[in-house]
This record gives sequence, structure tokens and C-alpha cells, in this order.
Amino acid sequence: MTVNELHHKFPAAADYLTQIFLIERDYREVSNLRLSERLGVSKPAVSQSVRRLIKLGLASQESYGGIQLTEEGHRIAAQVLERHYLLEHVLVDMLGYPWEKSDREAKQLQVIISDELKAHLDLKLGHPRTCPHGNPFPGADQENELINAPRLIQALIGSRVELLRITEEGEEIEGLLDFCFRHQLTPGTRLLVHARSSAGLEVSINRETSTFFIALEYASHFCYRDISARTSLKD
Repeated sequence: MTVNELHHKFPAAADYLTQIFLIERDYREVSNLRLSERLGVSKPAVSQSVRRLIKLGLASQESYGGIQLTEEGHRIAAQVLERHYLLEHVLVDMLGYPWEKSDREAKQLQVIISDELKAHLDLKLGHPRTCPHGNPFPGADQENELINAPRLIQALIGSRVELLRITEEGEEIEGLLDFCFRHQLTPGTRLLVHARSSAGLEVSINRETSTFFIALEYASHFCYRDISARTSLKD
């Protein structure tokens, strides 16, 4: 079954499959509650949709257990994510569309384009391995490194860090991508951590720039690597 064929049979399937894939990739376990929170729908709606996925041979679930994708479900979820990430690159890199708005637009297009166009975009874009927000393509060489990178809220005071990605879950939080745009927080941005509290972090781009506050809700969805030993405070 192709992505397009599945979309005609069950329009919401792509959203469910990709979110199950992403939750499993980040957290290992996929519960009905977490899936309903991620999709913004009720638990009964999730239960009904998961049953449809099971009938289509795309998912499985033991009684009161976690949701799992079958091999076919995993394959289709990966294809949808690849389409999504490529479309984000087209919007941002080729069309100059705002980085903070590309995720929403790509979701509208990901189930419409053909496999032929997807392959053409991949070639034209030079086979990117992460989306513009730093999330890895399924099966990318850096996938495990990026997924398992620590969250910014764990960074120590005085440390110098480099942002690696904004989680897919974080992209869904109202205002987070707009905040990133205002403060130039994109993959590759380097930050100096000045202070931390239960509410969040006080950071700056370098010693000479003013500090700004990143709330816990946002900082929990920035993944980073510590580069303190490799950079000076003036970098």
C-alpha cells in the first residue's frame, strides 16, 4: 500500500502512524493517553483510530498495552516523515518560506505528492538527513545520536552548548517555533548557559550579547551537545 492509497482509505492514518513512530522513537512506549495528547484528540477517538490501523495491518496493541507499528506500518510512517522533511526543506531552502511555519504547511502536502516527486526532491535537495529543525530522517546515520542527545534543561551553568534539534513534539507547542525565530534558535546555534531554575534557563548567544530566558516547557524540547571544552566564551 502506498501513502496516497492509504490517505484515500483513511485520511487520518498518516498523522497517527507518524506520531506513533515519533513517540516510540523518543520515548519507547506509546500509550493511548500520550497519543491523544500529541494529536489533540480524545482517548476514545484514539482507540477507534488504532482499531482501524490494526484492521489495516499497520499496528498492533495488546489489551491495556502500548501501541506498536507493524513492519508495514513502520514503513509507511517512515515514508510520510521523509516526505514531510523534504517538503520542509523545499519550503525553507528553495522557496524562502518562514522556517517557523514550514512544519504546518508540510503536513498539508505530505500525503498528496507522489513517490516519484518525493524521489526527485530528495535528489534535488542533495539527500538531506535531517529536517530544517534538526530531526533526523528515519534510518539516518545520526539518528540515534540526535534522538538520544540531552535536553537543554539538563545543561550545567557556565556550559557552552550547540543546539542539535527541536523535537517534533516541541514543534507542536504553541509559540515555540516563533520563539525560536525571534531568538535565532536553530540547529547549530551556540549558547552560553548563565543560570537555571525550576522555571527554565537564562542564556545568551555569547558573552557580549544580552541574556534571555527559555522557559522549562521550551527548554525541554531543545536537544544539544556540550562544546565547552572546544570553544572559548567569545565564540
